[in-house]
Amino acid sequence: MTQMPLLALAAMLPVLAAVLLSITAASAASSRPHPLDPLSPAEITAVRAAVLASPLVPARPLTFHYVGLDEPDKADVLAYAYGSSSRPALPRRALVIARAGGQSHELRVDVAGNGSSAAVRSHAVHSGAGFPTLTLEEQFAAVALPPAYPPFVDSVRRRGVDMGDVLCAVFPVGWFGGDGDGPQRVAKMLCFVAGATANFYARPIEGVTMVVDLDRMAIVGFRDRVAYPVPKAEGTDYRADKVGPPVAGPQPAPGVVVQPEGGGFHIDGHVVRWANWEFHVGFDMRAGTVISMASVHDADAGTRRRVLYRGFVSEVFVPYMDPVEEWYYRTFLDAGEYGLGLWAFPLQHGADCPANAAYLDGYYAGQDGEPVAGENRICLFERYAGDVAWRHTEAGFPGQLITEVRPDVTLVVRMVVSPGNYDYILDWEFKTSGSIKFVVSLTGLLEVKATSYTHADEITADAHGTLVSENTLAIYHDHYVTYHLDLDIDGTNNSLVKNIITAKRNTGDPATGGADTPRRSYWTVRREVAETEADGQVDVNAGPPADLLFVNPSKKTRMGYEVGYRLITSGATAASVLADDDYPQRRASYTKKQVWVTPYSKPEKWAPGLYADQSTGDDSLAAWSKKKRGIRDEDIVLWYTLGLHHIPYQEDFPVMPTLSGGFELRPSNFFERNPILRTARGVVPGDVCPCNGTQVTLLV
Repeated sequence: MTQMPLLALAAMLPVLAAVLLSITAASAASSRPHPLDPLSPAEITAVRAAVLASPLVPARPLTFHYVGLDEPDKADVLAYAYGSSSRPALPRRALVIARAGGQSHELRVDVAGNGSSAAVRSHAVHSGAGFPTLTLEEQFAAVALPPAYPPFVDSVRRRGVDMGDVLCAVFPVGWFGGDGDGPQRVAKMLCFVAGATANFYARPIEGVTMVVDLDRMAIVGFRDRVAYPVPKAEGTDYRADKVGPPVAGPQPAPGVVVQPEGGGFHIDGHVVRWANWEFHVGFDMRAGTVISMASVHDADAGTRRRVLYRGFVSEVFVPYMDPVEEWYYRTFLDAGEYGLGLWAFPLQHGADCPANAAYLDGYYAGQDGEPVAGENRICLFERYAGDVAWRHTEAGFPGQLITEVRPDVTLVVRMVVSPGNYDYILDWEFKTSGSIKFVVSLTGLLEVKATSYTHADEITADAHGTLVSENTLAIYHDHYVTYHLDLDIDGTNNSLVKNIITAKRNTGDPATGGADTPRRSYWTVRREVAETEADGQVDVNAGPPADLLFVNPSKKTRMGYEVGYRLITSGATAASVLADDDYPQRRASYTKKQVWVTPYSKPEKWAPGLYADQSTGDDSLAAWSKKKRGIRDEDIVLWYTLGLHHIPYQEDFPVMPTLSGGFELRPSNFFERNPILRTARGVVPGDVCPCNGTQVTLLV
């Protein structure tokens, strides 16, 4: 028998491991779903049939805009998870938002028998401002209208553009006054020229705007205001076969992650177990990835301890900074208007995720209510980045050098969302130290404006952007990614504590905290406990530095400190600078501060409100917080907004290198000591790798 070369075998191992993990993830689902499992295809099908059969919504056509899990009450889920061993199954329900007869309908549907039957439990008609998420199908239908619309055809012809090269996209109109009650459900349509490039966003047909009535599916408004040259196609494509061969010179050496003993995590349905972590991974067509029931095992205490009940991206707010006719309304709420889960596409094996990754699918309902399979929407993998978990070298002993180092291995849960021109890489990173890191990475294509400028020296007024190529302005804009994090730090009732760094003058008097030494100043910590929602609003860039802790007042360490987690910001802490009375800012007023803390309320999930399209801000995080509810020793929710002001540069064109920002929740007096003190030391030179039965001495 011919032996396979060792390097070839090693290269195959992670691929085989990933295949096995994928099979495990697909086959291990229990016949009885976890109460927080997303709706299965069978359940979506049953929900659709129940809604269509219900006499409560007789109007037709009926279109489904959201179908998702209406999760059980939190108390019931906690009793299921931590109560008696018998664990009776909790009822399964769906929330449906549908359009029929020019109205938005909310239906709650009971589902039984893993989708064998369903029945409408309640029905209501939405009467306030805003509309539900746009469906993919209606956007595709809308962009098919312009080629048959004579005024648009004339505009294209006058610009010397071939209609066969034109592509259009749907843009929400935002809100710019009025009570928002009863307006038309309309959107803007803008068009671009593809031609010889896949990057059609780089070639806008500037000055032409159409308005489409989405319910009637008809163009109801058109304006051709100003004509600028369509930017050239050359130099805009990003595909490998179009950009030419790799640049000459030294290249990074190829590498692959090898896990001879397979992956270190196990997927049971939607429950993931890895190292000292256990959590539930779900999928939602609006939020994308949903992490629930995250708990960490305390090896010293010999018990599993709760950290996070439920967390997800609540909204992504992207306002552009050009006030002209074709741009002023571009103030996107990507989750509520487009749906992050709807715009998550299959992850590319070995590129989006490494070779040792496992994949989870995400099912959602199409406009007709039928289940749609979203393959490979979420990946999980162990990251070996060469980082250090902890270390120390001690040279204090004569003739002896002591060095102890532990490698840092983390588990990453990743989704990539591409709502139009931008791509968002959304990572949850679990660390054996008990930390959870949240990383948002931006890449993709800039949104650009056609212009007559061909050189920066020609610009004499505020161009609202950067000239990244001839006739091409990349417009200034912001990115605000808001997380909804229902923390349960060692239990349900928590508090927000601000440990404020306070400068002190050394008085020289020990009675006042000073000392009779030459030292003139120092700093100490002043502790404040937030009482109401108003106290829970924090701009991390303003005021004195402070640690923000989320503690459980009823649980203390043996040293007497309240157990907790602290929020660590690591860049990307921009807050909005728009005027408070500007309409986009009123819709997303929560972006003025990075931190908001509210008491838990099941309906309060979406920062701009349930109906984000054309929302007014009256049903939003900022509006809820005006109630000034108590947040001390309560079941509280942390809302954290990661923010970036984006001034484009030429290196961002034609495709933007990845830019990342994030934050971390880190144990702070949660454990009695370093929880990874007893971590295995990892591979060192001279160790033997049991690579599929072949003994190989590692020379790392």
